[in-house]
Amino acid sequence: MAEELYVSVKKFAKDNGLELIAGENGIDAKITSDQVSRPGLEFAGFFDYFENTRICLIGSKDASFLESEPKDVIEKNVEKIFSLNPPCLVFSMNVKINQIFIDMAEKYNICVFRSSLRTTQTSSKLFSYLQDKLSERLSVHGTLMDINGMGTLIIGKSGIGKSETALDLIKRGHQLIADDLVEILEKEPGNLVGESPDILKRYMEIRGIGIVDVVKMFGAGAYRSRKAVKLVVELQKWDEDKYYDRLGLDSEKIKYFNTEIAKVTIPVLAGRSVSLLVESAAMNEKLKLMGYNSALEFVSKVNDKASNKD
Repeated sequence: MAEELYVSVKKFAKDNGLELIAGENGIDAKITSDQVSRPGLEFAGFFDYFENTRICLIGSKDASFLESEPKDVIEKNVEKIFSLNPPCLVFSMNVKINQIFIDMAEKYNICVFRSSLRTTQTSSKLFSYLQDKLSERLSVHGTLMDINGMGTLIIGKSGIGKSETALDLIKRGHQLIADDLVEILEKEPGNLVGESPDILKRYMEIRGIGIVDVVKMFGAGAYRSRKAVKLVVELQKWDEDKYYDRLGLDSEKIKYFNTEIAKVTIPVLAGRSVSLLVESAAMNEKLKLMGYNSALEFVSKVNDKASNKD
């Protein structure tokens, strides 16, 4: 069974700078949903689609509508929300918090917080945070580099030279994201993000040398914490019996979660500058994403010349 992904209310509040108003006994509750609920309909008494795994964000409009209701309706609907046991409630900065929320927070042991931001800013910040923390992660053995803005994941069998290639790329001015183990998460279909596990951040393992800290060795500009993954480069030992695409017309793909990205296979042979080839592959893919395909242009020119031949 897959391990449950969650973030504690305590960590959620600390990381987002939220002020605790009431319900401190609920600080260890778990947040398992990356969605944010706006309980406007619930304040009107409609609970059919209430998702109790989501945090509740209450803005000025929601609070103003609630205050327009009779006192007994306010108390009934607010208590109903707390009785359904959401992880916590968050008010945006300028919202007056009705005493009923404080009373229910203490009764049901559910935290009520105040944000230092307005409603839209708070919603965007909390949603982005929860997506990062609760998105499913895939661990890939490889090295992730930022090569002129292209997140390039280098994979291959152990000992093929992934870390050595990355080290040479760092010397060329590119940035390390993760070495040896890359954690990939899908923020939404089409958007893969890669980062390093906390314990491995900034470090590389180079056979014959050992563990190196790239920031200490090359400076802060040699490392960044995360990057969108746009290309996978697989290093393979040269095989004379295998066909390798020479024109670049064959389009290879690899799929992580629901997202397909381009994949390039580079054969490793003595005398070849693998780092230069990886760098070139990244830049070529960047041009393709910008709408320029040199292989197709070359073939088109050849075809045009052939068709115009006497």
